[in-house]
Amino acid sequence: MKKYIVGFWFSLPIQLFVLHFRKYQIFLVFWYVLFATIGGTFLNNFGAYSLYLAPEYYNEVSFFSTAIVGFSLGVFIMSWNITTFILLRKHIQFLATTAQPFLKYCINNAIIPILFLLFYFFTAVQYNYQRELKTVIDIIVLCGGFSFGILLSVTIAFVYFFNADKRIFKNIGKNIVAANKRYTITSNKKILPEEKKEIRIDWFFSARMHLRKPRDVRHYSTAFLDSIFKQHHIASVLAFFIAFAVLIGLGFSSDMRLFQVPAAASITIFFALLVAVGGAFSLFLKSWSIPVVILLYIFFNFLYQENVIDPRNKAYGINYENKNERPEYNKESIYQLASEENIEKDKTEFIKRLEAWKANQAEDKPIMYLINTSGGGIRSANFTFSILQRLDSAIYNGSLMKKAFFINGASGGLLGAAYYRELYLRKQTDSSINLQSKKYVDDISKDLLNPIFSSFVSRDIIGPVQKFKESGFKYIKDRGYAFERKFNANTHGLLDKNLVDYTEVENKAIIPTMFFNSTISSDGRKLIICTQPVRFFMNSIGENKDDATPGPDMIDFNSFFAKQNSTQISVLSALRMNATFPYVLPNVWLPTNPVIDVMDAGLRDNFGQENTLRFIETFRDWLNANTSKIVIIQIRDRNIKDWDTVYNNKNLISIFTKPAFLLQYNWFRLQDYYQDAQLDYLNESYNNNINIVRFQYVPSAKNKAASLSFHLTAAEKKDIALTLNNTINIEELNKLKNITISNTLNK
Repeated sequence: MKKYIVGFWFSLPIQLFVLHFRKYQIFLVFWYVLFATIGGTFLNNFGAYSLYLAPEYYNEVSFFSTAIVGFSLGVFIMSWNITTFILLRKHIQFLATTAQPFLKYCINNAIIPILFLLFYFFTAVQYNYQRELKTVIDIIVLCGGFSFGILLSVTIAFVYFFNADKRIFKNIGKNIVAANKRYTITSNKKILPEEKKEIRIDWFFSARMHLRKPRDVRHYSTAFLDSIFKQHHIASVLAFFIAFAVLIGLGFSSDMRLFQVPAAASITIFFALLVAVGGAFSLFLKSWSIPVVILLYIFFNFLYQENVIDPRNKAYGINYENKNERPEYNKESIYQLASEENIEKDKTEFIKRLEAWKANQAEDKPIMYLINTSGGGIRSANFTFSILQRLDSAIYNGSLMKKAFFINGASGGLLGAAYYRELYLRKQTDSSINLQSKKYVDDISKDLLNPIFSSFVSRDIIGPVQKFKESGFKYIKDRGYAFERKFNANTHGLLDKNLVDYTEVENKAIIPTMFFNSTISSDGRKLIICTQPVRFFMNSIGENKDDATPGPDMIDFNSFFAKQNSTQISVLSALRMNATFPYVLPNVWLPTNPVIDVMDAGLRDNFGQENTLRFIETFRDWLNANTSKIVIIQIRDRNIKDWDTVYNNKNLISIFTKPAFLLQYNWFRLQDYYQDAQLDYLNESYNNNINIVRFQYVPSAKNKAASLSFHLTAAEKKDIALTLNNTINIEELNKLKNITISNTLNK
């Protein structure tokens, strides 16, 4: 028994497996990321696991989509094999003197790839059955596609390296045979140098899976053996350039649907390139690797500082070219923007919208409905759109958009609300639009995650050089551009407009006014985009304008960037600025001196209530005189009473990480505490005529909420549909009905 245990331990597969943990551990990081991503522990909140387990191609998960991902994983496995084959050459020199040494190495180095593939298949089957609700036949087809892809990739690689092996053996085969003959003839006459090994290998698998003992190679010179491995390295360099060219090609052609490959494929091929580059650095530069990386960073940072390269994302439609007319972002310019004269001017213009809205109502003192919707990725977009459909159907008979004065919110919720508002506007001239159709919910729920990650690799990292024109100006194609194009395609191009295109219909109150919010990252101020200047928002409640106060905490985009064509900003860009979740989408930088950039609105106000409170306070007199009551319809992607879900220490590490993440975990609750207190104060001053109705997405099972990402699984979509009829939302629906009915009876 001991003999077999010793033989097993000193076999080449086991020794290589151990060796990877002793040498070049950096390459194991890529395996860890793949394992952790598929297992749902890496970037789980972003839904990264779905990129691998349910990859989309042509907007569907199919045989071809999984085949492409399988092919890319095959490329990664072969890249890892060839890189480690060369780096570990001194430990496996005996393979160099055999036929097809690389093939034998791959067979004996298969433990990690096999474990990964087994884990992938198990997880993918479970995921597609439980979360994507696929049938057994569908799952077999998907697994078949993945298997086909990886087998095709590995076959192509082996054919390529088999030919390389044949060429290498042809060139040096005679030398090997001659050295073997000399060894046989002189082995009893000549004392060979003592063999020094870092690892002991007693057995290895041959190309035909037979157990073989390693050959004695002491009679070969080290230079000769190294030359064999170096010739394999030349073959791997060629394969590296082919993979690099593929990624560059995908970046330049990804506007074509045919080349919009699953993001998982782009990410995995990128990993393969990183492994190859890391291997090249280690092989050629050795201890100089880190200094060279630092020098490269300094070089590219210099180019960035000198504006030779500029990967920063921009808001499309705005003029960034005239640097002399950029507004100064400082205390003086902000205070000037928020002067009493400007505030009164904007209030006067905005009252015209209020009067237009009142003229469109049937009552002398109608109820004013204000819609606030929260962030939360595609789950919030789906839930918001579904709630608006339900309200229109159950209470307002299709007239909710007429009765609502404005829509305000953050991130995904505003995506859904913007699409619903646009469909309502189009319905005024196109009777074929059925606002209750499920196809529109399906539209807003389509995947946006795949193009973001795919573009991040093929454009942002590999080739950030492509440009396009919008409103006469040039911009760089990156993952922000990919997001807008995909969202535009999902919504059939209906939102492909400029901000100015909504000015007239909002002035006439045909549709609710919409506020697009974002957060200025440098100081936390809110940036508000509207079709007309709204500088009255800059006059915060109870603010004293002296040096002891921070000054206006909001910036009106329309007036501040008037010289930069502010009204020509793309509506898709305004929505993206509102939904710029950190790292997933790039921060949008704006043409100011000094430069500022903005990110997700949810960092400042995830529920859209801050603008609502300030609006009510600003127009208090008009609202008291012209409305019977105010109803705030809040659409939330989370339960307001989830106080029982506490942040617990799950492991030892969490004791140290908890302080760093505690504020992020409680961020939305802090907003609730503050805003509810403000709302109570305002309600008392308005004789309790402010009503708030909260519709909440509460998952059917605790701790099984839809992921906070730009992708929804079939099970998550089903869960969101079920939550429309939960107890909380039915009660709120009845509450809203009673408010509406009581106002009609009073009339």
